[in-house]
Amino acid sequence: MCGYYFSRIGVVLKLSKLYLGRYHYIFHMRIRIISTLFIMALLMSVTGRTQVKLQTVSPELTGAGLTQIHTPHLVATPGLKNNRHQLLVMIPGTGGSADCRAFRVFDSSFAVMGYYVVTLDYPNNVITTTCSKSEDSTCFDHFRQEIMFGTPVSDKVAVDTLNSLVNRLTKLLQYMAAKDVRWKEFTAKGKPLWDKIIAAGHSQGAGHAAYMGKQFKLRGVLMFSGPQDYLVNFNMPSRWQRESGHTPVNRYYAFLHVRDPFNFSYQVADVTAINHQQVTDTTMVQPQVAVKSTRHILVTDTDKAEPHGSTLGVQFLPVWRYMIFGAGRQ
Repeated sequence: MCGYYFSRIGVVLKLSKLYLGRYHYIFHMRIRIISTLFIMALLMSVTGRTQVKLQTVSPELTGAGLTQIHTPHLVATPGLKNNRHQLLVMIPGTGGSADCRAFRVFDSSFAVMGYYVVTLDYPNNVITTTCSKSEDSTCFDHFRQEIMFGTPVSDKVAVDTLNSLVNRLTKLLQYMAAKDVRWKEFTAKGKPLWDKIIAAGHSQGAGHAAYMGKQFKLRGVLMFSGPQDYLVNFNMPSRWQRESGHTPVNRYYAFLHVRDPFNFSYQVADVTAINHQQVTDTTMVQPQVAVKSTRHILVTDTDKAEPHGSTLGVQFLPVWRYMIFGAGRQ
């Protein structure tokens, strides 16, 4: 989801006119908007002082045969004096654009912390839940594999090797390394240095980030409002989530909403399978409150109007910080 919190401002103003009797609700919504805008203003101020560089890169510029799906890739470079030497790769959800206001705030937030960040434009127009009620237990596995590598194994998507997630990321990193010497630390012989990469994603992208963690030894994985890879007819998470992977399971973190329309219970089951947990590992979090926990599945019940997009709200910056510090720890 992209630009959600900014479009909500106009919606709330309309609600205040339509429901004049609901003063208590409107008051709290206005307070939340003011708090969010304050955080954004503070973030932009800090961004300026730390010299974070935000830019876009068209996929066509990074390699022959690559096409732009929605927008250019979004790239954030931290300031010279604030460098954690780790790369956060953000993967949007179904139909999500890389270069939009919401991801500009999201990427800038992590760049201020000292992370290099890219949000990828990629083929994401087919919703993941097309496999939810499939009689083929490998439907999700093939869906993920084809989008990740371009292997022609899925009857739900059609992604070639050139436009696969791995190739699009690889070509973008090669391009950035050629343009800025600081980006060279994330490739070796033209290939990504996976152990310096933290994969993140929202919704469909959460599943891609987790799948990437299964295929490569990443620094860590962050999942927002996903995955959605639950096999309803088999009453279990998809096979790829239950399999062992290359990234240590204690470096996976998820942030979910209890009223997510894509079924919170299924999401928890998916993440629990990915983490190979025997007991559900959840803790409740609140906006603008530091997380004091050792749990790996963070849960909120705020923002009931649009729960699926709420995990990308900048008011949850302390939650994001907790997740990435845990995933990226030395």
